[in-house]
Amino acid sequence: MLKVKWEGVYPAMLTPFKQDDTVDFEMFAKNINAQLTAGVSGLIIGGSLGEASTITPEEVRELLIYAKQTSKAAVPVIATIAEQSTRQAIQVAQAAESNGADGLMMLPPMRYKADDQETIVYFKTVAGNTSLPIMVYNNPVDYKIEVTLDMFEELAKVDNIRSVKESTRDVSNVTRMKNTFGDRFKILCGVDTLTLEELALGADGLVAGLVDAFPAETVALYRLVKAGQYQEALKIYRWFLPLLELDILPKLVQYIKLAATQTGISSEYVRAPRLALTGAERDRVLSIINNGIATRPTLPDYLNLEIL
Repeated sequence: MLKVKWEGVYPAMLTPFKQDDTVDFEMFAKNINAQLTAGVSGLIIGGSLGEASTITPEEVRELLIYAKQTSKAAVPVIATIAEQSTRQAIQVAQAAESNGADGLMMLPPMRYKADDQETIVYFKTVAGNTSLPIMVYNNPVDYKIEVTLDMFEELAKVDNIRSVKESTRDVSNVTRMKNTFGDRFKILCGVDTLTLEELALGADGLVAGLVDAFPAETVALYRLVKAGQYQEALKIYRWFLPLLELDILPKLVQYIKLAATQTGISSEYVRAPRLALTGAERDRVLSIINNGIATRPTLPDYLNLEIL
């Protein structure tokens, strides 16, 4: 098991499909290798962008094992827990651990809107049944459950709950977490459009979406901020923002898959009930993507920057 530092850029990996609706492992490997070349710090498998709601447990297992084999221990591989019951979540966590996952990204209970105490007990119970380090996904906008500071006070007592994917959309929450807990929890920005703001406020890293299509630009943006080169980072961010906005829309999977297809590291195929983009909607999104590709910034030697 690799140690997870919960710092840097962690792509929420796409699950590429073939036209026959089977997983395209060759394309999956191509994207993984592009991420590794760009300098990401880990890979997250089976999240929302990975179409967690439609891939099967067996496909999750295959994706995890394949990611571990392809990455050759270069970076940790993180599995996602997005389950409806505590029992199912424990089973998924233990299966991920037995199949070589290095850590877990854990959502609150799905479908049922658990109250604060139920949510705390859910996280604690699953954490107590695995030795893997856990990142709590705090996204009340999409999942209707907020993990508050008071709740994190309780979760701080659990050693293997180490990090939070901060997706509340309130950038000041980074400062609240740092003021309250210091470095007890690593904080990773989970909203692409808030990348620069949350890094500037002290976030330790990113769980990113458009990195699936633009890995080098994403890692460069992160490393420039952490190296104190704010103006250089700002230039990239201003170029990037129209693309990053594709991450906060209901069809983010289709949009980001289209972007990654245009950069040569994915395909457009999605699993039903999602449908591939067509007509004016596809043309509009494609225009944003192609304009971004045409105006791609020249990147500095970002991998050799000294991080402050």
